[in-house]
Amino acid sequence: MMTLEPVLTPHGLLTLRQTAQAPASEPEQGSRLEKAFLRGSGHGLLWLGADEVATILPPVLSYWRELGMRYMTALCALHSVGDGRTKPPVPIPADGELDTMAAAVPPMTGAEYLTTSVLVNLWRGMDAAFDAELVQAKLSVQEFLKSRHPAWNLVGRVHFNLAENRKDEEAPFAFLATYTTRLSAEAKAQHLPLGKALQEYSGARNRQRLLSLLMPVQRAAESCPWLKTMVNAGDIFHPLRWSPQQALQFLRDVPALESAGVVVRMPASWRMNHPARPQVKATVGGNAPSQLGMDALLDFRMVVTLEGESLSKAEIKRLLAHSDGLALIRGKWVEVDHERLNRTLEQFEAVERRAAADGLSFGEAMRMLAGAGIAGDKTAAPADIDWSQTVAGPWLAETLATLRHPDWLLRVDPGQYFQGTLRPYQQSGVQWLYLLTQLKLGACLADDMGLGKTIQVLSLLLVIKNEDRGNRKPCLLVAPASLLANWAAEIARFAPSLKTVVVHPSAAPSEKLNTYSADKFADVDLVITSYGFLTRMPWLETTSWRFVVLDEAQAIKNPAAK
Repeated sequence: MMTLEPVLTPHGLLTLRQTAQAPASEPEQGSRLEKAFLRGSGHGLLWLGADEVATILPPVLSYWRELGMRYMTALCALHSVGDGRTKPPVPIPADGELDTMAAAVPPMTGAEYLTTSVLVNLWRGMDAAFDAELVQAKLSVQEFLKSRHPAWNLVGRVHFNLAENRKDEEAPFAFLATYTTRLSAEAKAQHLPLGKALQEYSGARNRQRLLSLLMPVQRAAESCPWLKTMVNAGDIFHPLRWSPQQALQFLRDVPALESAGVVVRMPASWRMNHPARPQVKATVGGNAPSQLGMDALLDFRMVVTLEGESLSKAEIKRLLAHSDGLALIRGKWVEVDHERLNRTLEQFEAVERRAAADGLSFGEAMRMLAGAGIAGDKTAAPADIDWSQTVAGPWLAETLATLRHPDWLLRVDPGQYFQGTLRPYQQSGVQWLYLLTQLKLGACLADDMGLGKTIQVLSLLLVIKNEDRGNRKPCLLVAPASLLANWAAEIARFAPSLKTVVVHPSAAPSEKLNTYSADKFADVDLVITSYGFLTRMPWLETTSWRFVVLDEAQAIKNPAAK
């Protein structure tokens, strides 16, 4: 536990020192404070006021934190503090505020040196420290405030609050503009009705603070006619009853309000500050298909949901019949956009009809999960992501999970036929490749150079060979001509039981190569050739292989490649 106490020097510098008599602090907290004060009094006070607002501190440190919090509050009240990366100097408190604070200093070492002028110098030190740390952080002022403590981003700002009022059928919403002037002891922004600002900042001396507070409201009113009307009429300073139509207009103008600097607060029951939206939810691959691979036909099921609960046909019909706006469904306010909802429904219904008639392929299912439409199908364009959701059903979800986590799979082992030891990540790679071969899907093994892609492929070939004893079918390996000898050497070293034939002029004379045909390799495990020679031997192209391995696969990345 750190035992720290503040000390004021005769020259007005505030420092920290360790002492056995001071109340103990948490080690991490004490370390942070020491580090800040080592940079100077201003940095230390700034840390206390900006970062330790909700921390339990000894009385003497709490006193100095109060000075730091007063500085932060005054900073937040500046009208020019926004998205910029600089700020003007923070005005020194007037009206004897610092005189009162100097007179209330608790017992501490150097308390006799504390005067109003010392507090003024410490205030200026905090201002310089803030500017220096802002430059170092390379953030806007508001971003920097939020990084110190999220609540500071709310102080000194106007808040527009929307709440539900279920007891009023004609006006089921209430609107109230508030502002925050300080943080509570729990580091929560304290709200006051905006009308109170007219009283708090009354008088010519406080006119600038009032204008600063209302500046974001004036900016927002320039792009929101309804707000401009409220400001001109003075309604902005009073609680208001609102209809669903007024609440919807407010909802749609949230981006404009926030960009102007107004903080928007929605009903607590609205997730992510937004009313519920009906979603067209599609589930793909609930059951295992009759066959696997890219040609597998997956099932497709569609429902309309509201916050995860399925809606009945009657409720869907009611939603579609409702005009755009906010509708009360199942006791919840729901946003209705008739055109977008109807368009999304039509798109998913078209996919559902197609799936019922012809099935949905694995590739098409992957496109839908990725938020893309089905290639070549104009009726299945990408759906509106705000009004739709496509999820994997139980079978497809489990399959995708095992693809992402091959270590979950049962271990596949090339056994004694592999003359080497696979590292853990190589074993995972073999399991992943094996799963994809079982699903009849292709794979791109993209481990970095030197991490053993070759021996992972050879291990897979050995596993397949041991499994397919009764159904022998050769595999084809295509590689750049310069790597053919390397493959032959690696096979001889790690997988000598693989019966391999190299079909290339570097391994056999042209006369012999011209006599080769598919039926000559019935008892061969692996045929190796080059990209260039592949195009010169038509039978290589027409033969049905167990699978094909392409080394240096960038050779075929272009669709126009031979």
